[in-house]
Amino acid sequence: SSRRRRDSADVIRQTFGSLFGATATLSAPPAEEQDGDEEDEDEKRRREREERIRARLREQVRIGAKDDEKVDIEVEQSHVPFVQVFSQQGIEEMGMSDLQNAFGNLMNRTKKVRTVTVREARQILAEEEARGLVDHDAVVREAVERAEQSGIIFVDELDKIAGRESGHGPDVSREGVQRDLLPIVEGSTVTTKYGPVRTNHILFIAAGAFHVSKPADLIPELQGRLPIRVELESLTEADLLRILTEPRNALVTQYRALLATEGVELEFTEDAVREIASVAARVNQQSENIGARRLHTIMERLLEEVSFSAPDLEEKRILVDAAYVRERLENIVRDEDLSRYIL
Repeated sequence: SSRRRRDSADVIRQTFGSLFGATATLSAPPAEEQDGDEEDEDEKRRREREERIRARLREQVRIGAKDDEKVDIEVEQSHVPFVQVFSQQGIEEMGMSDLQNAFGNLMNRTKKVRTVTVREARQILAEEEARGLVDHDAVVREAVERAEQSGIIFVDELDKIAGRESGHGPDVSREGVQRDLLPIVEGSTVTTKYGPVRTNHILFIAAGAFHVSKPADLIPELQGRLPIRVELESLTEADLLRILTEPRNALVTQYRALLATEGVELEFTEDAVREIASVAARVNQQSENIGARRLHTIMERLLEEVSFSAPDLEEKRILVDAAYVRERLENIVRDEDLSRYIL
């Protein structure tokens, strides 16, 4: 039997020798190699366990099971102070992010650690990644091109810079403002922080009340650059009714949502809304016509008592009908002096 074992050992040595070109000697691996193999196995099992945990957490985050848990994330500082920069057009405000874009990597971007929920962290990180995908140079080029070709500039309160017939007041400064506007309206190149913008094809729309002055009081050059004149009519009761009901953020909706924060359910009937529009139209006719802004003062006067005592009300449902509106506004509307100062 011992001879048979020696023969088997010789066969094995010859076989390995023929494979590797040398005489192989079977021996047990060193203890260091065994320890290394065990460490590799432990590391492999640890990585597999971590990967399983990551996959399980990833799935929970994907389905929203972890949305309310708090995590710490590192984000770039978003709220930065403004500094004033002198340009050819005077002083303009420029954020630190604009300076960082201008100087590139010369300025280090500050980061801070924030503790937020997983839901908020997902949104913040998605916005950061989205900003990295945007080509800001291409965005600026397209924005400037659209402004030059399809831009509309609305100049409000134009009557405030028109000269008056009496000749009193700072007419010189008013005329100076008009002459500053003139080259922009007729077409020139304006320097902005996004580059030069040509105003040749930009549509300019100007508006003003012109109660004291007239459009003819503007300098002739500016009148010639605004050739089309349209006179607007005062808002009627039907117009005020549409303003109260049709917009998504109409006043009725705003006050209903405002009082809902105090637990008060506010409900307007159709006749109440019509009465509010009627009162606004009458007050505009009797006193200065301020248009749709009159609705704000009337609604505030109508609901001031409810708004003040809303937290202490026992009855949390308030029904506003036509009688309710007349009861609180009729005396004020009837007295022109009161309506002038209160409404």
